[in-house]
Amino acid sequence: MTKAKKGVTFNHNPLLHSELPAWRPRFVLLCLLGGSLALVGRAVYLQGVNDQFLQAKGESRYARVLAVPATRGKITDRQGDVLAVSSPVKSLWAIPEDARLNPAQTRQLAGLLEMDVNEIHQKLATDKDFVYLKRQVSPELADRIAALKLPGIHDQKEYRRFYPGGDVMAHVLGFTGVDDKGQEGIELAFESSLAGKPGSRRVVKDRRGNVVEDVQSIRPPQDGREVALSIDNKIQFLAHAALKQAMLEHKAKAGGIVVLDAKTGEVLALANAPTFNPNNRVKLTGDQLRNRALTDTYEPGSTMKPFTAAMALENGKFTANTIINCAPGRMTIGSATISDAHPHGALSVAEVIQKSSNIGAAKLALSFTPDVMWKMFDDLGFGAPLKLGFPGEAGGRLRPANSWRPIEQATMSYGHGISVSLMQMANAYQVFARDGDMVPLSLSRMDAPPLHGTRVFSPQTAREVRQMLEMVVQPGGTAPQANIPGYRVGGKTGTAMKLVGGRYALKYVASFVGIAPISDPRLIVAVMIDEPTNGKHYGGNVAGPVFAQVMGGALRTLGVAADAPLKPLQMARQGAAPVPYVREAM
Repeated sequence: MTKAKKGVTFNHNPLLHSELPAWRPRFVLLCLLGGSLALVGRAVYLQGVNDQFLQAKGESRYARVLAVPATRGKITDRQGDVLAVSSPVKSLWAIPEDARLNPAQTRQLAGLLEMDVNEIHQKLATDKDFVYLKRQVSPELADRIAALKLPGIHDQKEYRRFYPGGDVMAHVLGFTGVDDKGQEGIELAFESSLAGKPGSRRVVKDRRGNVVEDVQSIRPPQDGREVALSIDNKIQFLAHAALKQAMLEHKAKAGGIVVLDAKTGEVLALANAPTFNPNNRVKLTGDQLRNRALTDTYEPGSTMKPFTAAMALENGKFTANTIINCAPGRMTIGSATISDAHPHGALSVAEVIQKSSNIGAAKLALSFTPDVMWKMFDDLGFGAPLKLGFPGEAGGRLRPANSWRPIEQATMSYGHGISVSLMQMANAYQVFARDGDMVPLSLSRMDAPPLHGTRVFSPQTAREVRQMLEMVVQPGGTAPQANIPGYRVGGKTGTAMKLVGGRYALKYVASFVGIAPISDPRLIVAVMIDEPTNGKHYGGNVAGPVFAQVMGGALRTLGVAADAPLKPLQMARQGAAPVPYVREAM
């Protein structure tokens, strides 16, 4: 057997003599040819028929579509003065993988950006492909950093909003964020008009993110539209300065002021305190942000009494000379007792407004059903937002008439148990300035006054109440400090205790709402001072002087003709009797 094995070589192996089937090599050959044809066909398809696929894959490695920011529209006042404008800035960004900075470069970059070195390290120590180092730096600073040619550090063009008026216009305009989108005020309310639409362009970038070729413009940017506000820059400054002065003088917690054009319904000024600088919001707090004239509500106090008097006159039950017995200055309704701050005897309806009698107003209100009184409040716009477009606008509190108790109807007649915003109160006083009707308020400049308003009272009723409002600022009224030399003015004081924890506390809201000139009303000014703590808290001597300062300056700014004779100024003599002042009711 060993001998036989040695005699057989490999090439004489019997297995080699067995023949393969004839179809097998042909099959393998056909498979190879088929695969080759498939590859050729696929190549033809990709390069000749569907060439977009390979181009898209290639472009995805070097081509980019970049957004081209649109310039945000300007905001101007009614005279065309610029209130908000976007200026070009740059933002610095980095590709962390490429940003291999040595310690000296890192310190240099941190010094220019006014950042800590550790903060730079933290931003670059990330797995992300893109990271912002600092947004909205000046173009000059960005150019200085670009000159250093730091690896992986780049910049891009953006826009930053600038507000020339600073804190004077803060609550009107609001502000934008780092992405130049509105976040508060007009900037947010008119975002769709101001923002515009960004464009786009196709570029070629290298692996380090540098643009090496600008291929084409896909869509040009559409800049935002300019918005012209109804605000008058000069009157706004007057309002802001007067409110700021009153806040300091009376050591108040907060305040607000609104100036309306009675002819058109345009808002000429709107200021709040405390305020903020929209150009520097590093230490911004929630209290500074609140647009109190629109978002905060308060019990209006005696500024509500003229509407109660107008309801009484309109329904024919009373006249301006109808006598109401207000003695002894107290009145019990159910288990509750209301009172006047200063007791009065018999007063006419006009004197109820002049002396600000709670008892007189309550007796007027209780002579009507709750439904009649509720409808009047509803027609005046209380209990619902004015829909000016400002974010967070409050509607106030006006409960359904079927839930009123007699004591609640009585207290609402002099402004307790109902809450309003300062803008709502200014809006409601249109009925006295416009002979009984109201027009919608506007924050945008109007080219022509509205043709029609919504009638609430008859012209006769409005004129009679307007005469009562004039009596308030005359000797014997509650606000002689609100008088303005050369103009006939009228208005109503308000002093309301604040609710704290469901109970009234010894904290007050002093207010005054007035119109001028009485002969042909042009302006409405509403002032509210929250929690004055420097010894005075009545609306007449806290808010009244603010009204006089702003109203007088605004009338002169608009060139409104005087309608009262100017009295010669007399120097005070030593020992002369002081000007009489009547303390107003709550």
